[in-house]
Amino acid sequence: MIIPKLHYISQGNSPAEHLENIQKACTSGAELVQLRLKNLSEKKYLKIAQEAREITSRFQTRLIINDHYKIAKDVKADGVHLGKTDHCPTVVRKHLHTWQLIGGTAHTLEDCETLINKDVDYISLGPFRFTNTKTDLPSVLGLAGYADILKSLNTETPIIGVGGITTNDVVDILETGISGIAVSGAVTADFNCIKLFHELLAASSTAEQRHTFGSNTDSKPT
Repeated sequence: MIIPKLHYISQGNSPAEHLENIQKACTSGAELVQLRLKNLSEKKYLKIAQEAREITSRFQTRLIINDHYKIAKDVKADGVHLGKTDHCPTVVRKHLHTWQLIGGTAHTLEDCETLINKDVDYISLGPFRFTNTKTDLPSVLGLAGYADILKSLNTETPIIGVGGITTNDVVDILETGISGIAVSGAVTADFNCIKLFHELLAASSTAEQRHTFGSNTDSKPT
């Protein structure tokens, strides 16, 4: 299964605003959105996830649910994203449909290796730079951190950069071996930038070939 190179992580001051922004992201061409809500009851989260699934289905956009794997299964989302303190991917896999994706959050080489051993479908590695939503991490990775980790990993598991990334960063980030990026703030500030993100990410043809089944004459590895 191909993992889209651009992930939009939902943002908003209320659940309704998250849904509104997901709608805007889909309208602007997002191929994958992650519903990331905090401090909601299970019942309320399920309702919002169902609405997010309705929106994304209309646009054939993939939906990933943050943390709540049972809700991801209930609403038939395309997958679940697990944070470092969330459930073990190996355990979660047993509860999901066979076609659902599992993504995991990593900050170090060791985190990545652990997730790869647990057969996640993709890894979000960050933060690239400091963000207000990730204030508990000891350090940012930057380009040097990405390059060091990717060189040591040598994996075919897609590694997605995350954390304060803007369109100005994409070309340099791809050169480190990162497969794609997850963005929240930059896209929420201007949904029109999704088109530019897609254009910049399309330059990484080798990563796309690596994660595609079958032949792809437009993106042969160099």
